[in-house]
Formats: sequence, structure tokens, C-alpha cells
Amino acid sequence: MRTTNLFLFILLSINVFAQQKTTVITLLPEQAKTVINKNIYGQFAEHLGAGIYGSIWVGKNSPIPNSDGYRSDVLQALKDLQIPVLRWPGGCFADEYHWIDGIGNNRPKIVNNNWGAVVEDNSFGTHEFLNLCEILGCEPYVSGNVGSGTVSELAKWVEYMTSDGDSPMANLRRQNGREKSWKVKYLGIGNESWGCGGNMTSEYYSDQFLQFSTFCRNFGENKLFKIAVGPYDYELDWTETLMKRVGKRMDGLSLHYYTVKGWDGSKGSATQFSPEEYYNTIGKSVEIDDVLQKQTALMDKYDSEKQISLMVDEWGTWFDVEPGTNPGFLFQQNTMRDALVAALSFNIMHKFADRVQMANIAQMVNVLQAMILTKDDKMLLTPTYHVFYMYKVHQNALNIPLNVNCETKTIRERQVPVVSATASQKDGKTHISLINIDLENSQNININLGNIKTVKISGKILTSKNITDHNTFENPNIVQTSDFKDFKLSKNLLSVNLPAKAIVTLELQ
Repeated sequence: MRTTNLFLFILLSINVFAQQKTTVITLLPEQAKTVINKNIYGQFAEHLGAGIYGSIWVGKNSPIPNSDGYRSDVLQALKDLQIPVLRWPGGCFADEYHWIDGIGNNRPKIVNNNWGAVVEDNSFGTHEFLNLCEILGCEPYVSGNVGSGTVSELAKWVEYMTSDGDSPMANLRRQNGREKSWKVKYLGIGNESWGCGGNMTSEYYSDQFLQFSTFCRNFGENKLFKIAVGPYDYELDWTETLMKRVGKRMDGLSLHYYTVKGWDGSKGSATQFSPEEYYNTIGKSVEIDDVLQKQTALMDKYDSEKQISLMVDEWGTWFDVEPGTNPGFLFQQNTMRDALVAALSFNIMHKFADRVQMANIAQMVNVLQAMILTKDDKMLLTPTYHVFYMYKVHQNALNIPLNVNCETKTIRERQVPVVSATASQKDGKTHISLINIDLENSQNININLGNIKTVKISGKILTSKNITDHNTFENPNIVQTSDFKDFKLSKNLLSVNLPAKAIVTLELQ
């Protein structure tokens, strides 16, 4: 009997030890040389469902508190995120949008044929978007209409927005109440031209890009950064064609990557999912690492000096819409799972900071993996919002290379590390963000800080009891950040106990 008890004790001890396997992270600050472009934390707002109307824009006469038509609570939440860049008006909507309809006092109504066939009054147009960017202190990223528009139409839009000369479009802008031109740096020449933007071949689009971009001129000190339509996921032929035929006549090449189960049939519930479905989603999200490796390697073949930027200007999770909502509005809830996907995506994109210069999550409010959800006069911040808030310390910071030695899980026929990490330095501070994807087990983490000296450490954590937890209008604070103190510093070794399904950001001073 005693022998049996001893044997069971040994087995239990081995099992506990296995669950407490230590992860070792080594920071390599002496190898740091690449800055994480703040624009990786960009946003995207499309005319899609309640992505703009009723959420960002309610109009000056709305009973919902607003500032010149911009919804006050949403505006403040976006200011707190320190948004660096905002993409508009699409998305698929961009290639059916004619900007002239969205200026002046007599704006015609339009039917949004891409998303729900709803009628829009065009009250949110060029002035409203560019003024919003000024209010938020962010760069505007305008997606031009190539699919159904003309070269002249896009050229005149650029003139309308950026010229201070005595020209027809600049004078039209003045007649509409804006004397001084706006600063518009980022210009997308079309969107998804291989699909909803025109079903073009890569060769045909290359010629379209060259023609359209030729007539989109720089006015005064405004210098356009022209972004070509790039591929989706692993599509390398499109990238190669653009690199060959357009090359450095484009400043940036877009890339779209969605964490989605599949495009045919159900994409799965945003809130009701099994542990297996959770891990499959995590596995799909980290495949962006493979995509970026392949895309950047191909770009390096033609552009070894990395003068052409890769812009991941649509990314995020895509699940079934919430029951009872319009399928064309793409309104989905946002759980702790979404937060982990966002954090993992950032950790990976930081690794490619020498090539990836922008990313725009889809989308900012009420659509897909949104920062904010609204319903009438109510508003809530999603778990993904809290990730953006925790991670904003990495904007324009020096990326610190690191090595992670940890256990892995077999997901989607690949070995996925249980722990993900990223680190950066700025203004005399070092920030380390850690992720534990395991649903059940905490992780003991030893971080070798190298030559980083620190005397003060603080931390924030985002986690929840259940991976399906999400914020609702009735209970908006189920998932939120809190202080994190489960760490210990001994010389240059930082020990952290990272709970299951958690994201932590540490600040070292």
C-alpha cells in the first residue's frame, strides 16, 4: 500500500512539474536596430453597417452627445488610443464611391451595393473624414476609386484635398467652407482589384496603377505616398507581377490577411466556441508569420534596400454575424480570443518591422474585430481595444530582438509556441509584452534582460475567467485590464508567472 502511494505521489509530482515547465526568454538589446512604425497600429473605417453612421458620425442634430456631429464618447475613446493612421472609405465600398457626391450642401443619396443595399445620405464625406483625422491627430489614408472611377476623378480628388493654388478643385473646396488644404500622405490606388475592386488580372492592374498614379500629383509641400493593391494571404504571383512591372514607382504594397475559418459556409460563432475551435483560430492567426516571411522574401528579391513598404491594411478575425443582425453589416462580438489574436499579430508584425510599415485592423467600430461597439446611445470597449491600448507603448519604439524557448502545441499541423513575446525601447523605458495562449496552465517565465538596467517595474494584464468572455452593453467591463505584479527581479533576470489565456505588458525603467 505504501509503495502504491509513493508511486502515485511520484506520478503527480511529475505531472505538476510538467505543467510548470519554465519558459526562457533572452532579450538581445545590442542587436536592436529597427523601429516599429507607429502606423502598424492603424485603423480602418468603411461605409459598412454601423461602421460610420450612428457610431463615429451622428450629425449635429442628434440627441446622442456629439461634437460637431462626431459622437463624443467614441471620439474620446479613439483619442485615448493615440490612433496613428485611419483608412477610409473602404474596402469594397471604395471602388464604388464617387467623392463628388460627398461634398457641399446638396448631397445625393446612394445605395451601398456592397454591404446590405442600404441607402446612405452621404453626410459623412471628404470634409468629415479629414476633419476627423485632424481631431484625432492621425494621418488620413484615402482609398481611391479605380474599379468604377476614372483617372480624372481621382486626380481631381487629390487636388481638392491637397492644393492651395488658384485651381478649380481648390476653389471648390473653399466654396464648401475649407480655406486651407489638408495634409494627405497615404493614397491607395484601388482596393482588392483582384476581387471586389474590379476582378482584374495582376498585369492589367499594374497598368492601371501606373496610369492612375501618374496623374495623382503632389501639390505644394504635400507628398503622396502611393500604395498599390497587393495580394491576399499567400498569393505570390500577384506580388511578383507588381514588383516586376511597377517596382519602385509604388511606395507601398498592400496585403490582406484575415483569421477566418473559411469563405464558404459558416465561419463559426464569435462567442460560442469550443477549446478546439479556439486553438484552430490561434493557429490560423499565427500563420501570418509564414505569409509575411514569404511575401517579404519575394519583395527582397526585387527591392533589397526595402524602399517599398508592405502595408497590411486589412487584418483581423472574421466570424458569423451576431444572431438577429443584418448579414451585410458584419457586426460581430469580440471575446478574449480576439484579444489574443490581436496581440499575437502585433508580436509577429514587430518581427518584420523593417518591411511592414503599416497595418489597419478591420474595423474600427461595429464591424468585424472592432475596437468599439455601439447601440443607440450606449458604447463599450472590446477586449481588442484594450490590447491596442496596452500595446501603444510600442509605437515608434526600437524593436528588441529576442529568443523564446518554450513548450509548443500542435495546431493545424504545426508547432505553435505557447508563449509569445515582443520587446521595445523608447524614451529610456523598456516594454515587454507577453502572451500565454494555453487555456489551462500558467507559464513560469525567466527573462534574461541582457544589458538592460532597471530599478522600477510595473505591469498591466488582460485576462478573463473564460475565453468566451466578452463585454456587453449591460456588462461593459467583464474583460478589462488590471494591474499585474506577479514578477520578481534578481539582477538581470526577470521572473514572471503568466496566467493562462493572458496578455501582459511590463514597463521597465
